[in-house]
Amino acid sequence: MLLRPGLLRASHAGAGRDSPGPAAGRSWSTGAMTARVHRKARADAPPGFFACEAAGLRWLAAARAVPVVRVLEVRDDALLLEHLEAAPPTPDAARELGRGLARLHDRGAPAFGCPPDGWTGDGFFGPLDAPLPLRSGAYERWGPALADLRLEPVREPLRATGRLSPGLAAALDVVGRRLRDGAWDDGDGPARVHGDLWSGNVVWTAAGAVLIDPAAHGGHRVSDLAMLALFGLPHLDVVLAGYQEQHPLPTGWRDLLGLHQLFPVAVHAVLFGGGYVGQLERLATHYAGG
Repeated sequence: MLLRPGLLRASHAGAGRDSPGPAAGRSWSTGAMTARVHRKARADAPPGFFACEAAGLRWLAAARAVPVVRVLEVRDDALLLEHLEAAPPTPDAARELGRGLARLHDRGAPAFGCPPDGWTGDGFFGPLDAPLPLRSGAYERWGPALADLRLEPVREPLRATGRLSPGLAAALDVVGRRLRDGAWDDGDGPARVHGDLWSGNVVWTAAGAVLIDPAAHGGHRVSDLAMLALFGLPHLDVVLAGYQEQHPLPTGWRDLLGLHQLFPVAVHAVLFGGGYVGQLERLATHYAGG
């Protein structure tokens, strides 16, 4: 799942930094067809870990909106995926990625916080060797879902690692209240989101960009864009322009990128400490109005 310049990867349904690439390919036979595959494995994976990731990939692919890595086989301790051959990113591929993400989000979800079709209960968010739970629920509004399913559960890991200062705790309290009161609700319905869309989970191929390693759920469309912005992506401005061509974003959405980054930055703070703790405190204080 994640581990970018330091983050966790939420998907793969929470797996570790393991993306399809040439070194990971091997032959796998299905009847008359033979294809190269990428194998992700962990002998002591939490129950359902790889099944959850597979469900997320299939749910995103079912939207027929943007290319998603194909699931070949699911095991208790491994996931077999189609092998992807990397290629340099291009502006044309970036624009089509933006359009595809907008189409994906427009396919919608039953509720904010809901898991992908084919999976029930909580998912996973974090590196392969230490994933955190990704809480599931069914909310009519995005604000309460973010407060209850993301910001509240991450407080205990922050506390346990000694990274929840009194000031940070107070700021998260205020942000949670504002979210539940609807301060940032915009009337946009639940989107079908990737959930961990940092640059490492976008594989550029000769045919275009392909999504891998999701923490898929019903969420807010800006959350995926905020993840892309958090660690940067080649041709990001072109991706965003393509998105806006397909689906114009709400007024002031750029001002809320940091709000959508609170949870992933908090998870980084739990896992890595250091500058992520200060970044989290600054974001929380800003949106608390401090």
